[in-house]
Formats: sequence, structure tokens, C-alpha cells
Amino acid sequence: MGRITSRGLKLFIVAGLLGLGGGLFLMLGPPQLLAKSESPEFCASCHVMEAEYEAWFHQGAHRRKACVECHLPHGNLASYYTWKSIDGMKDVVVFNSGRVPEQIVISEHGQSVLKGNCIRCHESTVEMIDQDRNCWNCHRRLSHKRSGAIETK
Repeated sequence: MGRITSRGLKLFIVAGLLGLGGGLFLMLGPPQLLAKSESPEFCASCHVMEAEYEAWFHQGAHRRKACVECHLPHGNLASYYTWKSIDGMKDVVVFNSGRVPEQIVISEHGQSVLKGNCIRCHESTVEMIDQDRNCWNCHRRLSHKRSGAIETK
């Protein structure tokens, strides 16, 4: 292996400090930055989610809840922010690359998180029922596309 030069080491340290500083800024920076990125309006700011937002906003069963309350894991903060970053960056890449699917379908991981949050919020209500089934199989109006007065695509 090659020897690291003092210039290479300095560049590595500077890049690391810049990355750390950027990460700390995003995590602890302007107070409104984190709060804004967790709002339904922020999620809807990407035109990909417009239909889901409209369905949730007008007739959604949980329209008083933010998207992140259902769609991110709440077991611990590390998991929450890790998946917030992963899902957010995935959405940015898909949107900016022009590879937006006609119909947005939740991933298996997303389904697992969603179901876990249903059970977490409605624990006393669902403690006596089969929790292996997905909640939205019976509660069809929970789906963003099936909210409101009419069912959308």
C-alpha cells in the first residue's frame, strides 16, 4: 500500500471536518430546518407526492398526523434519523433523475414500519387481534389512494 503524504492527510482531515460540520449543521442547525422537513407540506413539495398529500389532507383517516409519524420507525432516534435520511435521499434521487414511477408503491420495509406504527399507536385496540395481517387489508381507506369521497388510481 502507498504511503499517505502529509498533504493527503491534511485533505482527508479537512474533508472529514467539513463533512462533520455539515452533518452537525443539518442536525442542529436552524431550528426550523428539521421541523420543516418533518411536515406534510415538505413531503408534498415534491410533485411526486401531490396525490397522496391531497388524499391525506382532504379525507385521510389520520390527517392530524404528520407523514413521519406513520412512515418512519419510532423505536429509537438513531433508527428514526437513519431511515429519514435513507428515504429522503432515495426520494430526492428518484425525483431528480426523472425515474418517478406512475404509481408509488410502499416497499416491504416501509410496510413493516407502517404496520409497526399502527400497532404502536393503537396498541390497546389491536392487542387481541391477529397482528400478522396488514392493517390496510381491512382498513382500506387508510391508503392514500383510497381516501376521500372517491377512490383514486
